[in-house]
Amino acid sequence: MALDSDTLDQLLRTLERFVRERLIPLEAQIAEEDVMPQGIIDEMKALGLFGMTIPTEYGGLGLSMVEECLAVKVLGLAAPAFRSVFGTNNGIGSQGLVMDGTEEQKTHYLPKMATGEIIGAFALTEPDVGSDSGSVRTGAVADGDDFILNGTKRYITNAPQADLFTVFARTDPAEAGGRGVSAFLVDASLEGITLGPKNRKMGQQGAHVCDVIFEDCRVPANAIIGGREKLNRGFATAMKTLDRGRLHISALAVGCANRLLEESLAFATERQQFGQPIAQFQLIQAMLADSKAESYAAECMVMDAARRRDEGENVNTQASCCKLFASEMVGRVADRAVQIHGGAGYMEEYAVARFYRDVRLFRIYEGTSQIQQTIIARNMLKQA
Repeated sequence: MALDSDTLDQLLRTLERFVRERLIPLEAQIAEEDVMPQGIIDEMKALGLFGMTIPTEYGGLGLSMVEECLAVKVLGLAAPAFRSVFGTNNGIGSQGLVMDGTEEQKTHYLPKMATGEIIGAFALTEPDVGSDSGSVRTGAVADGDDFILNGTKRYITNAPQADLFTVFARTDPAEAGGRGVSAFLVDASLEGITLGPKNRKMGQQGAHVCDVIFEDCRVPANAIIGGREKLNRGFATAMKTLDRGRLHISALAVGCANRLLEESLAFATERQQFGQPIAQFQLIQAMLADSKAESYAAECMVMDAARRRDEGENVNTQASCCKLFASEMVGRVADRAVQIHGGAGYMEEYAVARFYRDVRLFRIYEGTSQIQQTIIARNMLKQA
């Protein structure tokens, strides 16, 4: 654990106050306007949220996996678009650099990522490359001491605000799959980078996504994460970050489920039908009970896997189990929440309508549910 128990408790209490007093009251406005207020971003920076998982020697909080999951579970009580603002800086945008970067790269980028001065984005997905992420077609051709990048990245979270892209590009066309792929740290201000229009999404308004197009973008060779010795080994860097990212999303799903339960309980105890609160009807109670049981099961899974990871255990299977169960779980909880609200649940003024759309993405990013099933089964067969 990075923090003593008193400091951790204080952090979690501070985060919950921030969520309930500052974030939740803004949810409807952000859903309507699709704009994250700069004041809220500044408050996130002041709380250290951009550097939760970045090591303390580079200015971050250096939270362990267990501590990160506890914090993210609290943050999940608010609309997930808020977490998306700083999520990449703590996850796939920085952890590859933490694990495999040179000391020079870490010293240059991580302190600025920890404060939010640099917003990171993770550029792996392409128009024809999603779950088969080892088949990237964006190319990086050596030209003296530089590489020339050409290709398009798709659905890149935070791209419109990003200062730094972690770009995965094929540096050895002769190699199949991920073996010929390198990871580059690409300054967003370089010539040859064009952003597509912001994608119109089903949910999570306020978190922006767009295409990133590289056209003869010249990047120095020392921008390869880990330096030249990591040439053609970038895909391995990407894969290292996934267990932590999947546990992070699983904890977020638990937090969102808890918020949906709060909303459902409040509505069920206030809404009167047939002369009594609908919470008194057993079929409503059954939906509440099922949601609570599933949320609790997911929380137990996440915290167990997080502890194992902190102890140095390989949790590839457990992380995929958590991601599969927790993301599917919160979808069911959201569906029941809408059902408990009845017609009101279909109306925009109720938070459950927004959460119903927002949490649908959890079953897709950081690896779809079907990819998690594949990983779990593959690992079981290997062990057998």
